[in-house]
Amino acid sequence: MNNYRDSPSSTLGSLISGAILGAAGLAFWLFSEADRRQQTRKQKAMLYAPRIQDGSEAFENSPINDTEQKSERLEDRVEKLNAAIADVRKQLEDLGEKN
Repeated sequence: MNNYRDSPSSTLGSLISGAILGAAGLAFWLFSEADRRQQTRKQKAMLYAPRIQDGSEAFENSPINDTEQKSERLEDRVEKLNAAIADVRKQLEDLGEKN
């Protein structure tokens, strides 16, 4: 039976591979933490984003129609959209308070 002995080169190889694996694990953890913090900042920024008050953005892209009926329908849609945005904003604020 042969006695197994670690040669200095295999020990050095083990140390180097351990250091590489440790550095890779540390890099992965740092990247995941940076990504998590960035997501948190984005969520907080969404909470404090300026609110759409007059709906002027909706009017910029739509063709101008002189008929009163189409104008009323568009205003109703804008009001519904603003209400939906307010609901989502409230849900995000509630979610932010829980965390």
